[in-house]
Amino acid sequence: MNDRNRLFLTGLWLIVTLELRQRVRGVSWYVLLGVFMLLVGIVTFLLWLATSAWLSGGGGVFSTIIFFVLLLATLVSPALSGNAINGDRDIGTLATTQVTLISTGQLVLGKFLAAWITALAFLAAALPFLIFAVVLGEVSLGTISVSMLVLAAELGVIAAVGVGLSGILNRPLFSIVLTYLLVAALSLGTPIAFALLGTATQQEATSVNYQVVQSTYDQQTGKQSDIVCSTAQTSTYTVPRFDYFWWILAANPYVVVADASPGSFDEGGRPTDLFGQIAVGVRGAQAAPELYTEYNGCDEAAKGYANQQSGIGPTPQETYDGAVPSWFIGLFIHVVLGAGALAWAWRRTRTPATHLAAGSRIA
Repeated sequence: MNDRNRLFLTGLWLIVTLELRQRVRGVSWYVLLGVFMLLVGIVTFLLWLATSAWLSGGGGVFSTIIFFVLLLATLVSPALSGNAINGDRDIGTLATTQVTLISTGQLVLGKFLAAWITALAFLAAALPFLIFAVVLGEVSLGTISVSMLVLAAELGVIAAVGVGLSGILNRPLFSIVLTYLLVAALSLGTPIAFALLGTATQQEATSVNYQVVQSTYDQQTGKQSDIVCSTAQTSTYTVPRFDYFWWILAANPYVVVADASPGSFDEGGRPTDLFGQIAVGVRGAQAAPELYTEYNGCDEAAKGYANQQSGIGPTPQETYDGAVPSWFIGLFIHVVLGAGALAWAWRRTRTPATHLAAGSRIA
């Protein structure tokens, strides 16, 4: 490592440590962590009781805690990172930092790393409860490692967006609110857009049925003979095309965490945790609906209804294995969004500035 890189890392770490010391200096930070741990503890205990985890294993408890950490982090992190740069500008300390040897890159990246470490503190606070879920059993090493790594990456994206917007916008309130809106758009807006677009896009489907009009029934074999079959009864109806818009769900952070985690299924092919349930639902949305179906009750009557297996669809595991994973698409979108926000913040914060909007200032 040359001297230039060493100096850059030294200045970067200086910003990180200053930010972290400022955050933990007051009592409010420890109160916030205490409340967070209390909430996670209550949720863990209720899940342990509601899911009979002492008998069925801790897969459901572990996945729910991971999602709960992501939920609380999306509620707290924007408030902690959304005023990282413009907050210093408002109180007049940004100018003091910019006249030192600290570069704009060190300033922006340092504040981002501090915000990310702060968000990871919530994950660290939930570790005792995650370990409790692992001790209950039925949680694979792959699920533990992948889900926590992807969760940590998602927390970094939220921190990057918050810090980036704090450098782009002049008012701390606006940057915090916009960070919340972007997080809400990814978390809540994507399933709403998926449902509305899929429902609005309708296509006509046709169903043809043949029914038994008259027959002779054999009670021993369960088969029918001398069958008189009806003419074809055709009906048309409309079906929503959710398969056109499944990719929208890929940008949802909860879907990214669930779809990235290795699927866990029981002997009947049913998911054993919340990760699998969400992943099966999202991957199942990729399948196009059948636009033409035909049911011949006469053939089934002749063969015996007891021997028929029609109408039994694929198991959740078969749906999961037969579809394309989408988590890497969503994670890529999130990383590009966070990196773009930081790059724009660096451009808006660097000095000397080549252009300023009316009524605005760098520091």
